[in-house]
Amino acid sequence: MDYLSDCKSDATVATVGGLNKYFKKSLIIKEMEVLKDLSKRIKKSLLFNKVTGIIVLVFPCIIHAQSGMNTNLPLLFQSGFEGTTRIVDGQLIGKDDNLKEKNDWVADINQFASGFCINFTSGTDEQRFAKIITEPGNPNNHVLHFQLNEGWLNGRSRLARAQFDLYEIKNGLKEFYQTIRIFLPEDLKVVREYPQAINWLSILEIWNNVTWMQSVPYGFRVTLGLGKPTAEESDLYFILDAENCDLSEDGRQRYSKLWVERNHDIKVPIGEWFTMHYYFKEGNAENGRFIAVLETEKNGKQTVYDVTNFTHNTNDPAPDGVTEFNPLKWYTSMDLANFVRDKGKALQIYWDDFKLFGK
Repeated sequence: MDYLSDCKSDATVATVGGLNKYFKKSLIIKEMEVLKDLSKRIKKSLLFNKVTGIIVLVFPCIIHAQSGMNTNLPLLFQSGFEGTTRIVDGQLIGKDDNLKEKNDWVADINQFASGFCINFTSGTDEQRFAKIITEPGNPNNHVLHFQLNEGWLNGRSRLARAQFDLYEIKNGLKEFYQTIRIFLPEDLKVVREYPQAINWLSILEIWNNVTWMQSVPYGFRVTLGLGKPTAEESDLYFILDAENCDLSEDGRQRYSKLWVERNHDIKVPIGEWFTMHYYFKEGNAENGRFIAVLETEKNGKQTVYDVTNFTHNTNDPAPDGVTEFNPLKWYTSMDLANFVRDKGKALQIYWDDFKLFGK
């Protein structure tokens, strides 16, 4: 019954032996009367857990749709980019002293992964950068800032990229939950005018398995990004897809879409901080899961995507968990980056309060 943690006063829980045992002596009579009144006015469902003997009264009209998201996972790492956190030679190091545990970029990440760094895949400092800075307009907060000034050629690819690699995860994550605060500045609104549909502006990528090593078969990825559905001027929306990949002997990657999701009801917030919640569970068409939830100050939590489908290569006979993924990613085409440049802007994104739970 993981959904209880995602509900806002959505449920009343009581032991079969009586309400007093659960609410203890601190529950006053007035509160009991309020609960009785709510139970009368709101249509409710009755669930009974035979193992614990707990009755759960759920008000379905106000339960959030992200009920399938398991947030009850061990904390692996967290950082708000405070304290001694800094970037040295592409490596995030230091410690966020504002947090009590799992807050050291080297010591704590090394407990579960051995390959982590800021990655641009070529380019120059003038074309792109990643920095920890004071949040614009808030001198009391520090954030991680990615900026793409223009695109560049990388072999056969025309791209622009800044990302945090979390690779060589020990044992592989079968299930994980991530939260991250994001700010997209007003300059990003110029992307609305891009004269083509946008299907490539990634903010998260999960590899299960990687698609660039001959020694690793059954390539697969889930990608969440920002998109524009039409060549006409349009708002931006979150876009999601999953792909199998075959890697040829000459290194060419042949991706094939496995599933594609588009939601044009929830717009990408620009000019305000918002939080993204991601939940991934390795599985097949019946039990694989990916959920993306947007949380804003105005609207609270909104489920953007809740997918039950393959989250590994469909031909993989023995999936063994995610060992590589990019929890913070800002990756697009050279053409889009240069379009923004020509408008006198840059593609920028700010990250804060990164938390990762998993097993």
